[in-house]
Amino acid sequence: MALCAATAAGAVPVPARSVEIEGIRFDDAARVGGKELQLNGTALRAGFLAKGYVAALYLQEKARNAALVLGTPGAKRLQLRMLRETEPPDVVRAIRQGIRNNHSEQQMQGLATRLVQFERTLGEVGTAHKGDVINLDFSPQTGTVIAINGTPRGRPIPGEDFYQAVLRVFLGERPVDAEVKRGLLGG
Repeated sequence: MALCAATAAGAVPVPARSVEIEGIRFDDAARVGGKELQLNGTALRAGFLAKGYVAALYLQEKARNAALVLGTPGAKRLQLRMLRETEPPDVVRAIRQGIRNNHSEQQMQGLATRLVQFERTLGEVGTAHKGDVINLDFSPQTGTVIAINGTPRGRPIPGEDFYQAVLRVFLGERPVDAEVKRGLLGG
């Protein structure tokens, strides 16, 4: 295991942590909205016959509890790295269903306009190819920004409640996959 260089005289070296899943290495840190975020956890989303993506969650402070992650304001990143080709309608349908599974009808009405904007942006992006990196970033100053391979797409989507709704697809009471939830929470 590699060691980080000591930064001050007498400091004890700290082991560097490298996270790799399905041959994909994740950075230990990310920067969103001028804030340094740390890797909280990673997960593999696999169906019966195919692996879909690997995911990483970056937070300002590590958290092992979904309620804490969802309730803590501030910058966050959910990164998806595609392991196969995925068409926009499949992604849109899965996210819409995940949001619906974790919200009341009244909450869905409050998210409706922004969900349409989110879905439109994903549709404009087109097919996600194996190896593509999709960042879903939230910053209080800008809102939710979707970036594909480092290029922001569409307009920022306002409201921390919207980003929390997207995170609930993965971390909610009825997540898309319980193992993904566990992995993103560092389990």
